Amino acid sequence: MTAARDDSRPERFSSRDLLAAAVGTAVLADNLEVMQALPEGCIDLIYLDPPFNSGARRVGGRLRTVADASGDRTGFAGRRYRSQRQTGPSFDDHFPDYLAFLDPRLRECRRLLAAHGTLYLHLDTREVHRCKVHLDHIFGEAAFLNEVIWAYDFGGRGRRRWAAKHDSILVYVRAPGRHHFDPDAVDRLPYLAPGLVTPAKRARGKLPTDTWWHTIVPTGGRERTGYPTQKPLAILRRIIQASCPAGGVVADFFAGSGTTGVAAAALGRRFLLVDCLPEALAVQRGRLAGVAGVRFVDGAAGSPAADGDPPPAPPQPA
Repeated sequence: MTAARDDSRPERFSSRDLLAAAVGTAVLADNLEVMQALPEGCIDLIYLDPPFNSGARRVGGRLRTVADASGDRTGFAGRRYRSQRQTGPSFDDHFPDYLAFLDPRLRECRRLLAAHGTLYLHLDTREVHRCKVHLDHIFGEAAFLNEVIWAYDFGGRGRRRWAAKHDSILVYVRAPGRHHFDPDAVDRLPYLAPGLVTPAKRARGKLPTDTWWHTIVPTGGRERTGYPTQKPLAILRRIIQASCPAGGVVADFFAGSGTTGVAAAALGRRFLLVDCLPEALAVQRGRLAGVAGVRFVDGAAGSPAADGDPPPAPPQPA
């Protein structure tokens, strides 16, 4: 009697097939092993959202509310609700030598990018200054394209300093002047003073600048997966629209909840997601369950991990 196939388990195949899936591939593995196994110049766009080296343990979760007359929250028309916080995946975000951790991965990024390719490195104020100098060394100062500021307004307020409400996204290209950048493909924004522009401009909207205002993914929002450090879908849409040609390949080597894959699939780009946490692959499977042509790999670089026993690697959040 033939045993039924367990579809909850990721399928395994050789690293040479990682870019062969019709839509995309999600890999449970050490990202550096996967990067080293890929051929040079095979990626159009790389988005990296590594740990920020916050020095703390990052814990994800979701916030659920239920009607309760004596609850801790007040909603529309004075109705009361009780909060229920559901704990999600977690990881230890502490690196004694952060650049030593990132350096081989950043060097692989440059090797993997096509001549027209672009790297977006998502950080915050703790490490962005060191990483920019380091990227100048790896890519060359002329390869620096932008520092995008993602500004948001959510959470607490500082009492002894200005509240930190932005991330920095460093943008570097493989070959200065040859990179793909299509601002006309990006979703436009409404004008802040629409009465000062022509009706045609109002209808078309304005192009974003290097400062992006967008809320974080709310803990109780529909988009929320419960994965720590999940980034908004709209941020990844904009990056992919501008910097990956139609039909191109987007790679996210700290893939976490898989937002890059969701955005890429919706925009007609192929994707490669890599993360070392089984919880990340589980979330990705859930988010991409309705997308045909996606493959899931347990292990990479020709040495697949045993089911339920992924290879050890540094933590890799969304």
